[in-house]
Amino acid sequence: MEALIHTPFAEVAILLVMAACIGLLGLLLRQPLIVGFIAVGLLAGPSALDVVRSDEQIDLLSELGIAVLLFLVGIKLDVKLIRSLGRVALMTGLGQVLFTSVFGYLIGLALGLGHVTSLYVAVALTFSSTIIIVKLLSDKREIDSLHGQIALGFLIVQDLVVVLAMVVLSAIGIGASAGGEAGHGGGSVLSVIASAVALVALVVLFVRYVASPLTERLARAPELLVIFAIAQAALFAAIGDAVGLGKEVGGLLAGVSLASTPYRETIAARLAPLRDFLLLFFFIALGATLDLSLLGANVAAAVVFSLFVLIGNPLIVLAIMGALGYRKRTGFLAGLTVAQISEFSLIFVAMGVSLGHLGEESLGLVTLVGLVTIAASTYMITYSHRLYAAFEPLLGVFERRGTPREPSDAVAHRDGAYAVIVFGLGRFGTAIGLRLQKLGIRVLGVDFNPLAVRRWRELGLAAEFGDATDPEFVAELPLTRAQSIVSTVPIHPTGLSHEDARATLIQLTRSAGFRGRIAVSSHQARDTEELLAAGADLVLEPFQDAADRAVELLRGASEQERTEIPAIDTEERSAS
Repeated sequence: MEALIHTPFAEVAILLVMAACIGLLGLLLRQPLIVGFIAVGLLAGPSALDVVRSDEQIDLLSELGIAVLLFLVGIKLDVKLIRSLGRVALMTGLGQVLFTSVFGYLIGLALGLGHVTSLYVAVALTFSSTIIIVKLLSDKREIDSLHGQIALGFLIVQDLVVVLAMVVLSAIGIGASAGGEAGHGGGSVLSVIASAVALVALVVLFVRYVASPLTERLARAPELLVIFAIAQAALFAAIGDAVGLGKEVGGLLAGVSLASTPYRETIAARLAPLRDFLLLFFFIALGATLDLSLLGANVAAAVVFSLFVLIGNPLIVLAIMGALGYRKRTGFLAGLTVAQISEFSLIFVAMGVSLGHLGEESLGLVTLVGLVTIAASTYMITYSHRLYAAFEPLLGVFERRGTPREPSDAVAHRDGAYAVIVFGLGRFGTAIGLRLQKLGIRVLGVDFNPLAVRRWRELGLAAEFGDATDPEFVAELPLTRAQSIVSTVPIHPTGLSHEDARATLIQLTRSAGFRGRIAVSSHQARDTEELLAAGADLVLEPFQDAADRAVELLRGASEQERTEIPAIDTEERSAS
């Protein structure tokens, strides 16, 4: 019976059942799913039930999930936006790494850890989990926002630092396993850089000559297009891993290679459920690798390091972005994404243990810091807007006057008068804006996705970059002369925060003195009463409204047919 239970298929089945049960419990308790899935790994791991023994199979599913996740991020990247954010991503990423490593090292020495241990721990604290952050931002629909794009940029910079650190450590071995020649590590680093350049060149050639015609042919069979996309993600992730760049960078470049094709939205929609399923195994594998028996020896030190990561890392990102000219809100929301350490932190310290530079207690210390910071930062990111509202009065020191690094055209059009202000410039909002413009009504669009703002301007519509839940931004809009506000901002509950941007927008615009009509969109009928009670004058239900209009058109066509058919019969009779 025991042999039957520990077959790979049976273990996966048990893990799925545990994930479903604990996920449901977390949902009822309003806890984020990520924390629940890591808890599944802890329960199934060697420290508790010891269910997970098919490590290779689970790791394979986990790594494929990582490749698909970063592929889906890459396929939605805008090249122009990457260019504009390259400087802030590089400076923020490197600045945060430098700050965390230096001060982490000093804290380690103050705690009596010794020079080598302090150095390892300090470097480990600089790594943030790209996988967890991208998943959380994607769930909140903030990966396309300015702070989401900046966070993604400096997380990629961090990943490259991780790669270089591990390459140097494994190649040189610091006098241990790499053969002892100092030049060998430098050669490995140069090899990784050369491989990165070659891989980027391959992506450029693929985009220019292959991507569009190939996907156009594959799109004739949608199932084949999805298989090709998964194959592309896995192939580039495997190449990235083989040349030392890591699966994350490889998967991201795979997505970029298809980002210019007209089928990217179709691919992204088809792969999203697969991504969520595979990432379950990433979080389970992460939880299963945490050895709880090592946690007791360094509780005090773990608390100090955890507070340093949870508070110090966001503050340094906020300070750097403020110095570069970004608003305090953008810096704060981006800074929260580095308030945890990564799974690579555990791997890095484990390498130090295997080389004989560290004891097992150091791995236990970093493991405990990982548990605390990953769990806490998940709540911090989920509650990010509420946290900003609470700390906003204290953050003025981090913002330069004029915020020159926000999108240059973000403050345009504020001197004009607009009859309608539309929040949310997706397909529904854009359709509303274009139709109002045709009627000669002046419309101002608002969105926190720079790409959406740019698209609106290309259509000849006025647009502002900003967040509908930011009180300062909303108060600066030309509300007093507007007659109507339309919100097409969707609501996406994350399982914990259940914040409704629509209700927040109603409250903020009324507080800012707007007295006109407010219309908000809803995809669920049960929200209508709540939104009306919150102050909305009209609730738009896109699917229901479209169905009503379709019935009107069909009904009109049927009535026209009934009136036309007798006329034709009469003519035929008279002709005969």
